[in-house]
Amino acid sequence: MKQAAHHPSQEELEALFVNNAELDQITAYLNRFNPIRVMRMEGMEIRHSAILAWLLDPIENHGFGDAFLRAFLAQALRGAENAVLTALDVSQADLRDAEIQREKRNIDLFVSSPSNGWAFIIENKFHSKQSNGQLAKYLERAEEDAKDAKLPFKHQGIFLTLNEEAPSADVAEKYVTLRYADVCKILGALMAANQTRMGSEVQQFLNHYLEVIRDATDMNDEQTDMETLARQLYRSHKKAIDFIMEHGVSTEFTFAVDQVFGEGLDYGDKAKAEGIQVMYHWSNQSKFSFVPTAWVDALGGEESKPWTGCENWWAGFPIICWFQLNTKEDGVKGALFLYAEVGPIEDPADRRHLIESIRQCAKGKQEKQIKFGANATKSEAKFSRFLDGNSTSIADVGDAEAIEAGIRKLLQDFGAVFKAVEPVLIEFAEYVAADDD
Repeated sequence: MKQAAHHPSQEELEALFVNNAELDQITAYLNRFNPIRVMRMEGMEIRHSAILAWLLDPIENHGFGDAFLRAFLAQALRGAENAVLTALDVSQADLRDAEIQREKRNIDLFVSSPSNGWAFIIENKFHSKQSNGQLAKYLERAEEDAKDAKLPFKHQGIFLTLNEEAPSADVAEKYVTLRYADVCKILGALMAANQTRMGSEVQQFLNHYLEVIRDATDMNDEQTDMETLARQLYRSHKKAIDFIMEHGVSTEFTFAVDQVFGEGLDYGDKAKAEGIQVMYHWSNQSKFSFVPTAWVDALGGEESKPWTGCENWWAGFPIICWFQLNTKEDGVKGALFLYAEVGPIEDPADRRHLIESIRQCAKGKQEKQIKFGANATKSEAKFSRFLDGNSTSIADVGDAEAIEAGIRKLLQDFGAVFKAVEPVLIEFAEYVAADDD
């Protein structure tokens, strides 16, 4: 069990919050306005592709002409031994006729220069990973299209990645790698060299975009400085900050839970939502655990716990429920789950009896909602979840109202399951009591 943080004194809290220049500096840094972040686009691969398509296009209004395109392609080809072109070829070429296409036959970015007879297949991976055969398939499609159109292009694949991932082995000789850290350097250098030719709005937008890339690639010097300052601040005010972290941290998930079940719940408190009363157990920034009070009563009430084998497991009962919000790689989308689980009951026979009884209680719609894994009744099994179809998509994990709606929907969807399990638990408590006698 985590040890509770010591209550800080009034003097310690004032030292942290009143006229603290270090805290003010960090707050100002965190409150920087960046429209890309405001719209939650910083982790969205498709938005990065859109911005890059604009930058790569020589006729767009960024003011770089074909300079960014040449620098981008040349950096990708630099030092590549198996490429069909060299960095020198590209850096000295005239690419003002280049055409940039997005999602051409699912290729993220397709660049073609008819005057040079070159075509580039750019696969953009900001957070996601390449799938099997993906890069080879895109290159084959581009070559087939060129052949059908009788365009004698030399085709070169470019794998653009945020991380250190390399192209799959089957295309290692046909794709070169370019990292977002390189894009960051190229864009920063071009902006510095072309300030007088760039419009103020373009400069402002690109500064915002550079900030996003620098943060993602750990190239933001200001961020590094702020991290150092944050560590110093923590060392100086550790007691107060630990107390705040334990008792004051909130997320959109916790806000949603508060709206559904009420604020300030302590262990054992009762709350009601969508016609279902629950006994609160525990929560953090992405989980909320509980036991329906009807289940608690069916098992003999709070005085009946802890059940043998479950003394240190969740609330001490042989069964538990919880909501859990999982965030996807893009940092925006997510999925909300409602779990129910039979725990580590010490007697395997008792555990099998409970699981089989829950299986048999399912009727009608519940037959599709209650589904244990194949190994649930094996003697070595300890934790067995049994809800199926128990998730709902969350388009934006920063939207507390959407999360609240998801919680309410899952409670409505599985309310009948909670009721169906109640008599099973009554029978189970009697079964265990008879064994004990």
